[in-house]
Amino acid sequence: MKLWSKNTLILILVLLVGLDVLVWREIVFAKVFDKLEIYFFDVGQGDSELVVLPGKVKILIDGGPSNKILSYLPEIFPLFDRYVDLVINSHPHPDHFVGLIDVLKNYQVGEFLDNGCDGGIPAWEELEKTVAAEKVPELILAAGDKIFYQNNELDILAPDKNFIKQKDLNETSLVVLLKNSDAKALFVGDSGAAVEKYLAAKFQIQADILKVGHHGSKYSSTAEFLKAVAPKIAVIEVGKNTYGHPTPETLSHLANIGAMIFRTDLDGTVKLVADKKQIHIYQMSSSPFIFLN
Repeated sequence: MKLWSKNTLILILVLLVGLDVLVWREIVFAKVFDKLEIYFFDVGQGDSELVVLPGKVKILIDGGPSNKILSYLPEIFPLFDRYVDLVINSHPHPDHFVGLIDVLKNYQVGEFLDNGCDGGIPAWEELEKTVAAEKVPELILAAGDKIFYQNNELDILAPDKNFIKQKDLNETSLVVLLKNSDAKALFVGDSGAAVEKYLAAKFQIQADILKVGHHGSKYSSTAEFLKAVAPKIAVIEVGKNTYGHPTPETLSHLANIGAMIFRTDLDGTVKLVADKKQIHIYQMSSSPFIFLN
């Protein structure tokens, strides 16, 4: 029979009580995801968005240029929740995918989705090796594909067979239109004017929320495209850069259509919650400061 000292028993009791408190905290205070939530993370000069569908289905689109994304996820996910249903990489540029490497290493991922293009740099090779090492199923998406969950739909509008052949990887970006009963959101990666013209001509792309293309570059956000989307809210994911992002032209085009403009370099992480046809706008870890019908 193993004997325990008094100090050992006290330590074990303290640990058990502590664990019990953590478990009950998870049960009592666990976040209930019953509304559509969209996060636009402040990851510097790069893109990373998290969509949480009602029912707690989590879809991470891009991961930014570093592992900064890991500092945000624990603030959103309930305690002990280390699962992401879908990880979508819009295209293989490092400011969109590098952060996904550590996400894949630290979270269980249901499926990794991308456009099938090769990034051609060592960091991309590391991402591919990590997907394989973690045994994450991988699926290539293209225009015409759809993902359904309850009354939520993700339509893949681009790239089609022509854009996927482009040497400019920006033009191969996966374009995702999220349709929910309370809001629509359009994520365009780094798509440029040619893709925007194609989208406006081929699809009904009106959306309440727009993830602005290519960090507000002058090569995206044409007046014609923005008129077709007519977003109430436009979020520019941008950090300190030498490209002039976002450009005055893009900001002017967005202002001309009456969109509310948010920038992660100025506003930090932006959180949107769609509920009963209203969009509630938050800054991370703060109370809502705007409601839109």
